[in-house]
Formats: sequence, C-alpha cells, structure tokens
Amino acid sequence: MRAATERYDAERAERAEQRARELLRSCIAAEDWAIYDTFGFLRVCARAIRRPTASERATTAPYAYLIYAHRPIVAYLESTLALLGEYCVAFAERLPPSDDVLAKWLALTADERTLIGAANVHPLGRQTDPARVRRDLARLAAWDSGRPGAVG
Repeated sequence: MRAATERYDAERAERAEQRARELLRSCIAAEDWAIYDTFGFLRVCARAIRRPTASERATTAPYAYLIYAHRPIVAYLESTLALLGEYCVAFAERLPPSDDVLAKWLALTADERTLIGAANVHPLGRQTDPARVRRDLARLAAWDSGRPGAVG
C-alpha cells in the first residue's frame, strides 16, 4: 500500500500505462489490439476460450465478453447482442488501465470457468451503463462489417 505522504505522479502513471499498453499489445492478436486501440476495450469470444461440447452447443447460444479497464467484464450473446450480465473481478489496486485489461484477459482465456465462478455476478447496470455497452457493441459491429474479409 502506498504511504499516505506519497502523491500521485501523473508522469509516472503515464509511463506505467505506456509500458502496460506495450505488454498488452505483445500478448494479444493483432485484431484484438486494433479493437483495444480503437475502442478502449477487448472482445473475447467464448469460442476463442474453449471449444463447447456437443451438449453445450445444443443448449447454449455463443456468447462473448467485453473487457473494460477498471470495470466489470460484460457478457453478451453474439447472435443478438443481448446483454447477459456483469462479472466483477479485481486483481490489484492502482493497476494502469491496460494492465487491468490484460489481467482480466489472461484470467479469462486461461480458465474462464474459474474466473467467472469466482466473480461477483450482477445484472448489467450495477457498475456498467447498459446504454454505453450497447453503443460499444454497435460501434464494434460497424467496425467488423467495414473490415476487409469480415465475417458476419
């Protein structure tokens, strides 16, 4: 924990965020980086995490997550963009935004079930504005459809 006399250093925080962005960029796919760099969040599709079993495919719709810095992870259905809920997870205080996103991405892609099982689950709107998420999903869909070779 920081000493009470230590003051916030904006330049230090900016350097930490730049290092965090470089690390995040080195860890994720180029398309994921383009999304983060453009919109400030990451999209993680469940199919990118694991292959669903035949019974899961029959009973569940494909879903995805949006990972925001210092906000809950938001789950939604890919086909309808219906919002499912928010998963609150925290790793450490005072992480630079890109480190917070990277920590969530790493935990989600390494062991989705454990992360989601440990998260505090809430209906969307407790910490994340549903209107903002819907706007972000619309912007992301428009971006996807405008990219060469885009699917959907």
